[in-house]
This record gives sequence, C-alpha cells and structure tokens, in this order.
Amino acid sequence: MPHVRIDWFPGRTVEQKRELAEVLTREICRIGKCAPDSVGIVFTDVATENWARAGKLFADG
Repeated sequence: MPHVRIDWFPGRTVEQKRELAEVLTREICRIGKCAPDSVGIVFTDVATENWARAGKLFADG
C-alpha cells in the first residue's frame, strides 16, 4: 500500500488538497500499477513556529 505524507505550512484550501490527492493518487496508480483504494495520503499543516531549517525557525523569517 503506497502511503504519501505531505508536511507543509498552513494556508491551502480544502479544494487544493482535494485536487492534489486526486492527481497524486492517479499518478501513483499509473506508475506503481496499483489500485486507487490502496493509496493513502496524509496532509499535515505545520505552523511556522514548529518548523526549522538551518537552525532557524521559519516563523523568525
């Protein structure tokens, strides 16, 4: 069962997530030769104060 996890900053609409889930599922099934009901996708909205890169929180700019 393919499983995709997408961690990103908040701000995407439900419609954007819906479209991305549809496109990712279709392409995973096409390339991976699997059924759509075997594909799981989780969207996680992570606040900028909970994500850092290079020792700096994204919330700090």
